[in-house]
Amino acid sequence: MGFWSTLLGALGFSIGIPIGLLAGYFFFIYRRPADVKDPYIKPVHQMDSTLMKSLLPFMPFWVKNPDYDRVDWLNMFIRDIWPYLDKAICNIIRSTVRPIFDEYVGKFHVESIKFDQLTLGTLPPTIHGIKVYDTNEKVLVFEPAIRWAGNPNITVALKASCLRVTTQLIDMQIFVAPRITLKPLVPSFPCFASIIGTLMEKPHIDFGLKVMGGDIMAIPRFYRFIQEMIKDQIASLYLWPKILEIPILDISSVAIKKPIGILHVKVVRAVNLRKMDILGKSDPYVKMRLSGESLPAKKTTVKMCNLNPVWNEQFRLIVKDLKCQVLELHVFDWEKVGFHDKLGMQVVPLSLLVPNEKREFTLDLLKSLNPNDPHNKRNRGQITLELNFVPFKNDNLQFSLSIEEDKNENGLVGRDTKVASTGGLLSVWVQEAKNVEGKHHTNPYALVIVKGDQKRTKVIKKSRAPNWNEEFQFMLEEAPTRERVHIEVMSRKKGFNFHWKEPLGHVDINLVDVVNNGRINEKYHLINSKNGVIHIEMRWKVI
Repeated sequence: MGFWSTLLGALGFSIGIPIGLLAGYFFFIYRRPADVKDPYIKPVHQMDSTLMKSLLPFMPFWVKNPDYDRVDWLNMFIRDIWPYLDKAICNIIRSTVRPIFDEYVGKFHVESIKFDQLTLGTLPPTIHGIKVYDTNEKVLVFEPAIRWAGNPNITVALKASCLRVTTQLIDMQIFVAPRITLKPLVPSFPCFASIIGTLMEKPHIDFGLKVMGGDIMAIPRFYRFIQEMIKDQIASLYLWPKILEIPILDISSVAIKKPIGILHVKVVRAVNLRKMDILGKSDPYVKMRLSGESLPAKKTTVKMCNLNPVWNEQFRLIVKDLKCQVLELHVFDWEKVGFHDKLGMQVVPLSLLVPNEKREFTLDLLKSLNPNDPHNKRNRGQITLELNFVPFKNDNLQFSLSIEEDKNENGLVGRDTKVASTGGLLSVWVQEAKNVEGKHHTNPYALVIVKGDQKRTKVIKKSRAPNWNEEFQFMLEEAPTRERVHIEVMSRKKGFNFHWKEPLGHVDINLVDVVNNGRINEKYHLINSKNGVIHIEMRWKVI
């Protein structure tokens, strides 16, 4: 009896424990709590401090933080479009996930995997506020506070052999505040080339997950484990400084190309030019420019009465694309009255050049670039020139500073900084001005003066906030460490007027910071202007 009683006791214990655990599991999973009550709603002014403190995390951002703007109009738009957006997103999910499901069909006795139900529910996300950052760069940065307490129903059914397993995702809550950057802003629709997103803090994610009708998220500790694991995985991918970049446009085709180097052109000579004047020889000169540039063409001097002129004149042109740009050459016969006669033309692709290597070209002049033009068979002479492309240095020149302490006129100890000098290109972008106003008229334009070289923007009529967005370039023989750029905003009015021109303000900017840093992008208060501000960006490229 002792043996049989022991055996039966052990057998009952081994069978009873699994049955008890299984029964307890299903009772815990499927049991619905009976103590759930409807929330008691009362006005905010009737709440005590303890209740208010517990509600703070759930208040909209625009209530707690004045930097966030209220966007009820956007929430109304999302609410109205949500039924259609729900179907569109679900269709994208189906088409994206279908190839993944198909990979597992036929493996591990899996017969099929499909969606039984796929809907994001009837409750759309809500934006609790948007914070927009004001930057000087050509980007748009904003942080929307997004909360979604949705009622989705996503059911995936897996059929393997005679077993059918269903997994259902319900009652999802997502609280997230991403930082979204649209950059760079370009003049092509949709006006930005890429979308960059990042998370400034870990998101809050909560959801219900049912397997075979049982809510497995109700298992003690399992719910917290899954929630923290998902947060950590998302944070490892997208938490700042990690980003998610979505390209929208091809940046190489829409972005404004920046200078990459200087083309040194030496126009040496021309021979056997055509005689265009009846009573004398031709008076030739050469005009040159790079394709795709709107800058005025460079011109040589005029050689009077000469069919074999020798110029030996040097010019410098700014190159933005070595592979695509060409040097266009036009030889004209100067006329004192009327149009100048065209003696010939030719082009030189910059792709033929090797950086920092001088190359000489002797080219036959043509009537036009059309290979089928019969006039090209006539002899129009030849032109000889030397080309050398010098690219800008990738990194800013690191100036070696030799500090010598000495006493100045006041007897104080000072420092004399000697900077190695080298030539380069100074680019000045005059972007916009605000709060400029004249006494008699406000038609503002800007003058940019560097070492006596003066350039000006277009005139914006009747505007206190003109947006010029114009770039000017200055070739300098040495680094302008002791120079200033003088920018003056003026207003002019056409017609007879005693006050046809008046100043609206000016600013002088030291260029040493541009040389040392390579770039500055700042807003400056205009001198002699009450509230005027001008936005200037400058770059320095070293040859």
